[in-house]
Amino acid sequence: MPILNWIGKDAVINHHHDVPYRTLDKKYTFANGKCVEAADNVSADDENKIIHGDNLEALKALLPEYEGRVKCIYIDPPYNTGNEKWVYNDNVNSPKIQKWLHDVYHDSGITVDDLSRHDKWLCMMYPRLVLLKKLLANDGAIFISIDDNEQANLKLICDEIFGAGNFVGIFSWVRKKKGSFLSKTLRKMIEYVYCYKSSNSDIEFYGENAYSEKWQPIVKRTNQQKQLIIPSNLIETTLPDGLYDAGFRGKEGTGVEFVNSFTVKNGIVITDVTVLGRFVWTQDFLDNELKNGTKISLSNKFGFNVLRFNQESKTKTPSTLINDQNGVGTNEDASFDLQKIFKSGVNEVFQYSKPHSLIEYLINMLCKEDLYAIILDSFAGSGTTAHAVLNLNKQDGGNRKFILVEMEDYAENITAERVRRVIKGYGEGKNAKEGTGGSFTFYELGEPIFKEDGYLNESVGTEKLCEYIWYTETRKPYSRQTEGNLASKGYLLGTHNDTAYYFYYEPNKATTLDKAFLNTITVKADMYIIYADNCLLNDEFMHLNNIKFKKIPRDIKKI
Repeated sequence: MPILNWIGKDAVINHHHDVPYRTLDKKYTFANGKCVEAADNVSADDENKIIHGDNLEALKALLPEYEGRVKCIYIDPPYNTGNEKWVYNDNVNSPKIQKWLHDVYHDSGITVDDLSRHDKWLCMMYPRLVLLKKLLANDGAIFISIDDNEQANLKLICDEIFGAGNFVGIFSWVRKKKGSFLSKTLRKMIEYVYCYKSSNSDIEFYGENAYSEKWQPIVKRTNQQKQLIIPSNLIETTLPDGLYDAGFRGKEGTGVEFVNSFTVKNGIVITDVTVLGRFVWTQDFLDNELKNGTKISLSNKFGFNVLRFNQESKTKTPSTLINDQNGVGTNEDASFDLQKIFKSGVNEVFQYSKPHSLIEYLINMLCKEDLYAIILDSFAGSGTTAHAVLNLNKQDGGNRKFILVEMEDYAENITAERVRRVIKGYGEGKNAKEGTGGSFTFYELGEPIFKEDGYLNESVGTEKLCEYIWYTETRKPYSRQTEGNLASKGYLLGTHNDTAYYFYYEPNKATTLDKAFLNTITVKADMYIIYADNCLLNDEFMHLNNIKFKKIPRDIKKI
């Protein structure tokens, strides 16, 4: 498999390990049409999230609760057109991205000026894609919007990160109704959506219902000639009543030879029919279909059609072409939506935003039957992905959850504000849209778990420390204590795979693992992992009693 190299790759290929793990600080919850103080005891499963902060650090902050749980990821990263004028989805010269690049390469001898715009883009994308893969569920998939500027590079790094065998395909989305007539070369009408699975597990992608309530022909000119016998009183027809002679009927290739004469009465063929033609079905298959309730008809041009008994349950996989035939709009439609929602100003920032119908279509491919799926967008922009999730939930009564991450300062007054208006309803007169209902909690990136000197940052609070340590040990979300503090629970974090985990920690004093502490343990387990500042137990005693001591903070893993 070809591997792509670029200036700076060595510095970012494992950079996700160096990204500090930060807490997520709740600011408010929007529910029942108003902002209220965020409740600390709300489970992650019960809330939608909008996070303001650097998306690389935010993705790392999501790992303890969401690693391996996100069903669908959609991202619309910078297209890197090289246009220095900063507009949404244009390049990687955002001051915040530039600062991040400078910080990453500060000690490597590489300056930002050494990097071409393609190097910068690849350096920006690689660690983010690595973390996104960690968040994907085994039956999940990622959709990435891109255009010609970086699509070839995107394919190579996604093959490297997700695996070439997990490449699903490239969708071509028709982004304009007419295209630009000012171009002297091509009128660019499409952009691309790359899709990768999380793993090599079989995932079914839904495109549309296959011929629901639609009669289908059972003669195909490329098939071999077959004889079928159809019993009396089963064929519906639009032919007039009467006796019809044996012989060939229809056009060459798709016509049929009636071996015997047949009679029509009141729209039904009341005699057995033996017929020769290029049928797609065998006699056994036809008999079984008729037994199960499939209907068969004969048109006034002597064509045989069927309406299968299980037609409504059959689906088609999605086409690689996405356009208005799929109910998906264009950039112009997205601009019109933003104009209805905000009335003015926003289109100047989001010149190339995506229509919510596109993201609804993509999410539905993967989550049509999963009404509790988690959907993530780490380049949230104007909040289109949340709009799409809320619309889908309203349509089918689902309870899918969205997580949005936006690093720019408009995260509150545009991203979150759009979601508020979609929930409540927006527009006036004939353009009024009923609210979808729903709620979300707004977060800011908080402080890092570790200080620069490697010691624990106690100011983040004991609960956040517990969440982090539980995740590093089990790779599972931490069940928050709803009553009492850690000490009142005997410092027990929980049990997992017959192992009991204890975090013997006090913010203002050192703790010691000794026999007095062991006497407080009441939980029965095969193994005990106990974090404390010090330990007075000898190795032989701990080995005999299946105890493993981990020193705070030395033995706390950094993710």
